[in-house]
Amino acid sequence: MPGMSDDLSTGEAGGESVGADVRLTDPGFLVHGDPAEVLGLADAATAPAGRLAAAVYRASAQLHRDAGAGVRRQLLALDAARYGNPRLSAAITAVPVEGEAEAPWGLEWATGSSCEQSFGRPRVGHGDQVTAVATTVVGGRPTAVTAGFDGRVGLWDLETGQQTGELVGDDGRFWTVGTVLINGRPHAVTGSDWSVRLWDLTTGQQVGEPLPGIEGEVWTVATVVVDGRPHAVAGDDDTTVRVWDLTTGEQVGALTGHDADLVATATMVRDGRPHIVGAMDDGTVWVWDLTTGQQVGEPLSGIEGEVWTVTTAVVDGRPHAVTAGFDATVRVWDLTTGQQVGELTGHDGQVCAVVSTVVEGLPRAVTGGSDGTVRVWDLTTGRPVGTEWVFPLPVIALAPAPEGRLVVGFGSDVAVLAPR
Repeated sequence: MPGMSDDLSTGEAGGESVGADVRLTDPGFLVHGDPAEVLGLADAATAPAGRLAAAVYRASAQLHRDAGAGVRRQLLALDAARYGNPRLSAAITAVPVEGEAEAPWGLEWATGSSCEQSFGRPRVGHGDQVTAVATTVVGGRPTAVTAGFDGRVGLWDLETGQQTGELVGDDGRFWTVGTVLINGRPHAVTGSDWSVRLWDLTTGQQVGEPLPGIEGEVWTVATVVVDGRPHAVAGDDDTTVRVWDLTTGEQVGALTGHDADLVATATMVRDGRPHIVGAMDDGTVWVWDLTTGQQVGEPLSGIEGEVWTVTTAVVDGRPHAVTAGFDATVRVWDLTTGQQVGELTGHDGQVCAVVSTVVEGLPRAVTGGSDGTVRVWDLTTGRPVGTEWVFPLPVIALAPAPEGRLVVGFGSDVAVLAPR
């Protein structure tokens, strides 16, 4: 036809937009194309598929436009999922990138709280920062439980990504959430600005009154079985670490010896007895035997700044703790000797979350930070495993899930990764 150009990005009226739509719907072009060219075409897109691709590309362009193709592919796949388009996400993930190491996980689904609703029905996460995540089984379905500063706790089907429930508190921000079985039913324990509360996840209703003794902000809560009964451990800003029997709702003990506020907790079984590891805002880490209520050994020390997160693991048959926080260093401790035995470095900024898991019989630590990355570490060697996952916002919360999945809280959104 006279006047038509073989270059679909130029030509008669409408030709530029048609060319833009065609090129933007090519996943390979999105991953490997020159960012300036892609962004220029994004302004000309008019068809629904082209406009969606343009919105996905723009969502995290400030991060991936100057990054390599591997990081761009990852962020584009994530943002396509956040926009509620798993088909586009999968197509972007399938684009080959030469020389790029494979990440330990692939993306299953993500919420998109900040995404434009006009492109479909993205899953909406929280209205503010996601602060904590946990997992359980509700109604026979694996479920992620997420807490946020918006005063909500969300329940999500881990396999489909559909929200299945919501708990709404009246104490302002939720800082933390844990899960526990009571009489065979899944429950959540939440910590907020003014209370620790117990919730029946089957009914979505609060159980009883708030647990007694709390008068300030609760930054962490741990759930554990002591003498066959479910318990919760938490503290607020009066430095007291309280222990409650969740069957009765009564406080049954207090952990002592420290003079700082409890910031993070992890549990473990040692010598057949439940223990708790508590990280304090003065940079010390304490261990208590929950059967006796007694401190075990001297507190771990030598950490610069606050410890924001802690987990436990068994390495070479010995109990270990993994701590991280303000100084961007992940530290590994042998709890038998109380000595630091390793450092995991790589994050560019504060490390906000750490969890442990076992992969093919080997202990792993997974960390998330203010730099927006999730990294995996071999605790036997101290080396990173695979390449990091990159998120467009700080990663504040992590939780391991069934079948090797990982739940990630970043910004006000939630993503689920699955092993490749």
